[in-house]
This record gives sequence, C-alpha cells and structure tokens, in this order.
Amino acid sequence: MSFPVADAHCDFLYYMYNEKYDLNCAKQKQMISRETLENGNVKLQCFAMWIDPDERTMPLQQAMNLADTYFKMLKENPYFVPFSRDFDENGDKIATVLTIEGGEAIAGREENLRVFYNMGVRAMTLTWNATNELGFPAMRKGSKGLTKLGKKIVGEMDRIGMALDLAHLNDAGIDDALSLYTKPIMASHSNARAVFEHKRSLSDEHIKAIAKSGGFIGVNYYPPQLCSNSKEASSKHIADHIEHIINIGGINCVGLGSDFDGMTKVPQDVENPSEVPNIFEELKKRGFSDSDIKRISYDNLKEYLLNFC
Repeated sequence: MSFPVADAHCDFLYYMYNEKYDLNCAKQKQMISRETLENGNVKLQCFAMWIDPDERTMPLQQAMNLADTYFKMLKENPYFVPFSRDFDENGDKIATVLTIEGGEAIAGREENLRVFYNMGVRAMTLTWNATNELGFPAMRKGSKGLTKLGKKIVGEMDRIGMALDLAHLNDAGIDDALSLYTKPIMASHSNARAVFEHKRSLSDEHIKAIAKSGGFIGVNYYPPQLCSNSKEASSKHIADHIEHIINIGGINCVGLGSDFDGMTKVPQDVENPSEVPNIFEELKKRGFSDSDIKRISYDNLKEYLLNFC
C-alpha cells in the first residue's frame, strides 16, 4: 500500500528565495522537489517562512519576501494548491499550507498577525533558536516563560484561529502557551525527550497535554535530535519517537514534521521525501496496521489542520 504523506514542516521557501532552489530542476543538496514529493506520495506539505536571525533584512520584510516566494511558487507550479476542506488526496495535486517559523516576523504587532492570517498563514511558532520579544527558545539557557507581549499574541492567535506551534519553545513557554491557548495545539517538528534527551524535544507531560487538547506532534528527522550517534540515524530512530508518542498520547496525535531543507544532516535512509516510505516499512515491522500507518502518515495532520482551514 502506498500511503499518502502530510508533512508539517519544511524550510524550502527560504532556499527558494535565497539560493534559487527550483522545484523542477533540483540542486545537488536540495531535498524538496516535484520529483521527490511525487515519488514519496506527499499530498500535503506545510511550507514555513523561516526568519533568519543572522539576516540584515528586518524580520517582517523577510516574511514578506518568503510569502511572495510562496505565491509565486503556487502560480508557477499548478500541481500545488492551497489546502482546503474539499482537497482530495487521491487526485494529482499537492496541497500546501503556509506557516511562520519565528514570531519576530510580526514585529510585535497584532495587526501584522491578522494580515498574515488573511494572506493564508495558518500556524506560527513563537520563537526559533533565538530569544525574541515573545518568548524564549529551548536552545538557550533560562527558565522564563512567555513575555507579556507573547501572551497577548497567543490570545490573538486563539481568537482569530491561527494554530499555535510549540516547536522551538522552551518548557516554561510551552507551559504558558498550554494554559492560554484554548484550541488544539501543535508541535510541528518536535521529538520525544524520553527517547533521546534533547532540549528541543518534548517531555512526556507536554506530549500528554498536546494530545489532550486534540493537538498534533510532527516528528522531525534531524539526526542530532533522533539518537546519540547521528551518523547512524535512520528510519528506525524516527519510528522510535513515533511509537513513544503514541504510547504516551495515543495514535491520533502523531505524524510527520520532516524539517527537509532545514537540516544539515539527514538520516541514512530518509534523505528526502521520496524515502519517507521507509518509515512506514519500519512501522509495519513493529506491527502497526495499514490504517494506523495512514493515520500517522496523513490523516492526523489533515484532521488537525481542518480546525484552522
């Protein structure tokens, strides 16, 4: 059985804009392309607008540049369509969802958040790996939660119906977000800390809370977050994280959040979307049924996004 794939996170837009990545003529290190997406049966792909803290361009302008890139991509590649309630994964199109990675994109203004929502943005992380005016990332020292402004922005995201993405946020910030946000919550590309200790990964307590909200956790494929020896990372380690999240939060809360084109390293047998079926073969070996695998591969993210689309 060929399972449809829904992926909650990739960084292709940044490299399409900055490195001239081409969906139809891939560069050597490029992971996302028409060929790899179709060979992997990807039917729903979230495209993040990643805000680079080292760029001299202001974050709001970075986001606008990447939004423009996204809409150009749709216009030039008609096999891409915005995800909607009537999207049919059995057809020949690939659904897309635009997201923000790094809340500094909104320049601290609710008005900008609403404009991005009206442009089609359906999810936002509050931070990336650098502290900003909204909160504190997992990859920095400190135990502070969301700032006053961060809490205000979470409230506005809740009100307008934009998904709150906990990826990259520190534990105290996650606690604050969970206490404030009333809709189903997500972690688009986060793994399980109990499987392999990493600051970016989720505690079992947070996995339970996300699942309880009706939320979604996308397991990412970045080797240093999968296992102790990143050179040996493979689909087996991705399956370890998926299986643990299911054991803690249930079958309905977990899916895929690859981080393709945002990784400097890749698993041995999941180098691009065409090799994602290797994860499903590993899950089959562990006794997962076809219906369970389809829920992991596609249905859970699709059903989560329907809360916001």
